[in-house]
Amino acid sequence: MKTFVLNGWASSEAAWDLCLFERDRIFTYTELLDGVAEDALEKEKEFVLVGWSMGGSFALRYAMKFPKKLKGLVLVAATPRMMRDNNWEGMTPRRLAALEAGLKMTKGEGFFGVPEGRPNPYKMDSDENLARGLEYLKSTDLRLDLIDLLASGQVRCPVYIFQSENDGIVRASNAKFLSTVFPHAELDMIPGGEHALPVTIPEKIDVAVASCVL
Repeated sequence: MKTFVLNGWASSEAAWDLCLFERDRIFTYTELLDGVAEDALEKEKEFVLVGWSMGGSFALRYAMKFPKKLKGLVLVAATPRMMRDNNWEGMTPRRLAALEAGLKMTKGEGFFGVPEGRPNPYKMDSDENLARGLEYLKSTDLRLDLIDLLASGQVRCPVYIFQSENDGIVRASNAKFLSTVFPHAELDMIPGGEHALPVTIPEKIDVAVASCVL
């Protein structure tokens, strides 16, 4: 059984350097946007998905499209809806634009803050690719579809949800919503505000993936 990692917006493969679990491929956010990952999953009989941030959004999409193939789902700071709207605690357009500006100013170095001694999980990309990613984040809303998924009862595989309590990028309310969509999931709220959980809690992610592939 294969394990696929779905990376976040403006993220590098180095984000997963501290994780020891075996993965068959790390899909970049541009590959997610281009449908490369979806095409690959179409050809597989079963798989485990590990999605971080924007990659977590795609992991949710694939859980809905391939529920019978899905054998494990690890959601790391994942979001069904990035932006704030009625009764939803998300980001404002101004805050999202500030993230893009911050990435360009720092060229990915220290973007969002990187814990000392940890690999930098972010990278600079072309303006065109960054804009494509931002447009996805602005427009995507999976909440109603996920509620339908809950009602269908199709996802019965192990599900793990990791979320920082004070993450300023993906709010803690995302994890709480996802825990209602996947009531059998194990929810781990991490103290602090770090968004780059793959470089701060790699051991926890390793344990979650291992439990999915047993």
